[in-house]
Amino acid sequence: MPELVLPTVRLHAAFLECRDDWGPGLHEDGFGLGADDDVDSPGGFAAWVHQLVRLTHWAGEPCPDEKHGSPRWIVEDGEVLGGIVLRHIFDDKIGHIGYGIRPLARRRGLASWALGEMLGEARAVLGLDRVLILCLADNVASARTIERNGGVLEGSRDTGDGPVRRYWIALDR
Repeated sequence: MPELVLPTVRLHAAFLECRDDWGPGLHEDGFGLGADDDVDSPGGFAAWVHQLVRLTHWAGEPCPDEKHGSPRWIVEDGEVLGGIVLRHIFDDKIGHIGYGIRPLARRRGLASWALGEMLGEARAVLGLDRVLILCLADNVASARTIERNGGVLEGSRDTGDGPVRRYWIALDR
């Protein structure tokens, strides 16, 4: 049974296996991995995880840091299957939630399940009544995931990295 967990150094090897499953590049949505982040060395990985967890929402008050959010890893039997993040500071260009599932774990409903969990957190912890979620225009699987969770297509925009679909999901009270 999968679970959402805070990033942890205990899963270093499992995280690297997940990252390697994606292949080179920074397209692991939901992990907050930047071009300068050293996740290969134990010390670099520990520093990166510490930064992710430090920015996690704990006290009921949003932090003014634009990177502030609730990152979670999707883990099952010690294996990192993907990541998801609820961003606490709204940015119209990236939306409230980003997620990604490693290629070997796709087509199991993990993204839909994790998104549903984070929608509950967006409502309960942040008090949001709706969230914006974006996906690449050609990512049919992600569009279906968003639509399964109540996403209503607002339209498409070009972000400079290519066209994206913009979905709003109403969070019923």
